Amino acid sequence: MAPGRQQLLAEVAALPSLPGVYRYFDAQGQVLYVGKARSLKKRVTSYFQKDHGGTRIGHMVGRIARMETTVVRSEAEALLLENNLIKTLNPKFNILFRDDKSYPYLRLVTGEFPRMAYYRGAVDRRHKYFGPYPSAWAVKETIQLIQKAFRLRTCEDSVFSNRSRPCLLHQIKRCSGPCVGLVSAADYARDVADTERFLLGQTQHVIEGLQSRMMAHAEALEFEQAAELRNQITALSRVLHQQSVEASSLSSLEQEVDILAVKVQGGRACVNLAMVRGGRHLGDRPYFPAHVEDGAALAASSMVEIESRVLEAFIGQHYLELPAPPQLITSHPVDRELLALVSEHAGVKLHATHQPREQRRIWLEMAQKNAQIALARLLAEEGSQRERTRALSEALDLAAEDLDRLRVECFDISHTAGEATQASCVVFENHQMQSAQYRRYNIDGVTGGDDYAAMRQVLHRRYAKVDEARMPDIVLIDGGKGQVGVAREVFEELGLDLSLLVGVEKGEGRKVGLEELVFADGRPKVYLGADSAALMLVAQIRDEAHRFAITGMRAKRAQTRTGGSRLEDIPGVGPKKRARLLQRFGGVRGVAGASVEDLCSVEGISRPLAEEIYRALH
Repeated sequence: MAPGRQQLLAEVAALPSLPGVYRYFDAQGQVLYVGKARSLKKRVTSYFQKDHGGTRIGHMVGRIARMETTVVRSEAEALLLENNLIKTLNPKFNILFRDDKSYPYLRLVTGEFPRMAYYRGAVDRRHKYFGPYPSAWAVKETIQLIQKAFRLRTCEDSVFSNRSRPCLLHQIKRCSGPCVGLVSAADYARDVADTERFLLGQTQHVIEGLQSRMMAHAEALEFEQAAELRNQITALSRVLHQQSVEASSLSSLEQEVDILAVKVQGGRACVNLAMVRGGRHLGDRPYFPAHVEDGAALAASSMVEIESRVLEAFIGQHYLELPAPPQLITSHPVDRELLALVSEHAGVKLHATHQPREQRRIWLEMAQKNAQIALARLLAEEGSQRERTRALSEALDLAAEDLDRLRVECFDISHTAGEATQASCVVFENHQMQSAQYRRYNIDGVTGGDDYAAMRQVLHRRYAKVDEARMPDIVLIDGGKGQVGVAREVFEELGLDLSLLVGVEKGEGRKVGLEELVFADGRPKVYLGADSAALMLVAQIRDEAHRFAITGMRAKRAQTRTGGSRLEDIPGVGPKKRARLLQRFGGVRGVAGASVEDLCSVEGISRPLAEEIYRALH
């Protein structure tokens, strides 16, 4: 036995019987696997005592060169640390769920006349939040429903406080007009309370209250007010009719439910999350984890067991970061210990139901169908992208043994008549655009509009210090012979391989589909054909580089023209004071045109600070 293996087994034997997290590394220092354990000694020892043969877990154990462990106070802490490390280290043999987008909420901004708003971000305890919702569409649809039924305002406070007459929303009966006193504070507060009950699923209670008020107005011969309430009831009833479930038929436990359905096929997996909030089915959202083939094989060989492991990985990672409802409806059984750990962390007692009945069964069947559809769509898209990658590799005669690792970096220059010049670099790898690796470069010290000089600068900055082992397989330049010639000069100066450089030259009439590829190493031009899969990929990457450069250039141009950064650079002017100044004077130009006395009239702006602002903007 190798000395390194003996040392590893000695470390395993010395592990304590305490809860913790373990990490396996290969000889190159890459993380293979992160796991948690109630007893580190018992769990880790099981990997090395059994003969796993030629299975995936056996392959992993054979590659383990060293390990690290962290002892924690409880298994719940181990679960939290395990999932943080999985997302940070991206180990090869762990199932990994990534979701860079936060969930949207419906926010009720507190005040005398609270307003509804779509919101995404950190929760502020001063306001009330309802959700999370699976998509922005679900939030906006809910806001429209509330506008029809309860007529709450959605306008910003700056607009609300300066209205002299009601807006269009009031005229189409989507707002009660509190800005101009068309509804009393008491009546508006009652509408807000009804809205909150509706969002919490107490719809029947809301309707009964509206009916009582309608009858009272009718008995008092106040027929106009009674008609208004009748219209509210009609609008609310229509909303309920549009939903697939009657909230009144659900128990309190079923008012807040997440439905989780998992499907594994073709080495990929989809967990479809459907949300029920306040008794209303809000829609669903698919998740596609990474490392499914490797991670699932660690647990089992049957498809059912693989899907169960994927589902448990989702629950463990998802609900450690987002609010958990008390009830889960799942397509597969869930380990009770995992539910207990997540419950302890979330502060909510989680109940999971497998093989539900009645309405919950309908929800689950919907989620399962959507999981199948989403996974089939993903596999079709990935198959198409793989074919495009293969076609590009063959068209350029690349000796790419692993197409998954084929890396393309594409550069583009953007400016407006020489103003606010920026260069963009976008990355294509693993058959998809890698937005986290995109980069923008501010171009300085060149004549405005000199695209050649800008390209020379960005390529030199990008590759001057890059190890050849980390160079991309293709460096794509959005331009013809001129741009490629500049790129060739930079690569020759840096001693880099000219065969990597490929230019995309627009064809006759600059028509899409007539592009030709230009090479820096002297190869003749290549016309791929309008229906070529390789050209489709090249066009996709080039268009993304152009889009990324344009958005960056426009932002820089706007900042340059308005002086947006000038206020931020003034000592003593923080976000709140800057916001008050911009709101008071209508923008940076208005602030620049204000006198010292005018600046002093803004809350929080002292005379010395006003003088400093005046000097900085003149």
